[in-house]
Amino acid sequence: MTTFAKPEDNAATPAGAPGRAFLSVRDLYVRFSTEDGIVKAVDGLSFDLERGRTLGIVGESGSGKSVTGLSVLGLHDPTHTETRGEILLDGQEMTGAGEKTLEKLRGNKVAMIFQDSLTALSPYYTIGRQISEPYRKHTGASRKAAWARAVELLGRVGIPQPKLRAHDYPHQFSGGMRQRAMIAMALVCDPELLIADEPTTALDVTVQAQILDLLGDLQQEFGSAIILITHDLGVVANTADELLVMYAGRAVERGTVREVLRAPQHPYTWGLLTSMPRLESDVSEALTPIPGAPPSLLATPTGCPFHPRCGYPAEVGGTRCEDERPLIGPGRGSACHLSAGQKRSVFTEQIKPRLG
Repeated sequence: MTTFAKPEDNAATPAGAPGRAFLSVRDLYVRFSTEDGIVKAVDGLSFDLERGRTLGIVGESGSGKSVTGLSVLGLHDPTHTETRGEILLDGQEMTGAGEKTLEKLRGNKVAMIFQDSLTALSPYYTIGRQISEPYRKHTGASRKAAWARAVELLGRVGIPQPKLRAHDYPHQFSGGMRQRAMIAMALVCDPELLIADEPTTALDVTVQAQILDLLGDLQQEFGSAIILITHDLGVVANTADELLVMYAGRAVERGTVREVLRAPQHPYTWGLLTSMPRLESDVSEALTPIPGAPPSLLATPTGCPFHPRCGYPAEVGGTRCEDERPLIGPGRGSACHLSAGQKRSVFTEQIKPRLG
């Protein structure tokens, strides 16, 4: 059963001025009903995204990144999903919208590059048909015009001999080519919002760079807003304008990419940065992983969900980290009970020297 009323427990502070952003998400809660219990996949998430801007959403697997993206398109199974909150896309309420309304918006106004291109593409239809059909549906173009559009987009995303390759099936494409075909399918109707879910996963670094450059070029041309979902901070460092760090279905840090990467405020973000290898480090130097494992979303820890893995509850004092949920304010901020002075001190004295 899916409910659409706004929650009474406003645990997440709005991320910006309402009505200005092209995409505005407010107090989003997503719950999945399973045999083992209720999975709290997204737990009070708020953020804004303007046209022509790129928002990077990072975090470990299971943090709620992909669930958030699918929620924007209304792709969750309503029979097993409870969704609360507000998702406004250019003023259109997506949460609670009927299937006919969503079908008009999907692929046309908002599109998604799914994480696994091999499973997202149908093995029964050619690449050209899978790209041309959404174009026909949303524009009313003829079959011939839609096929020409598909060939054009395949060429735009760098597929060699697009007229010939449009007749191929997904299994005849390499991983990088399938990813490019997924991008072509997502962009065929010039969507105003593009959600890219791990678009560079399992691709070599050369193809990764080409795909990220392609997204940037297409954004400049069409002025689209982009949500880039990834677990790799390196991917968003030179791609995104703003950064949202998620943990256990919640936003734990938010700000511009420069702010978050140069002066992170949350212990989880510190852990992500210090666990990455550095070019100047000694090859024999061991990486510093984040201790423990991500929490089960069936039983999220009370208070701050990161406190079982955090090394700073003693600085906060008492049992506040265990008992009280930290909130993240509008704009730049982090959901942590450490004071602003404590965050600066820990980062300057302990984290920054390790980052080099």
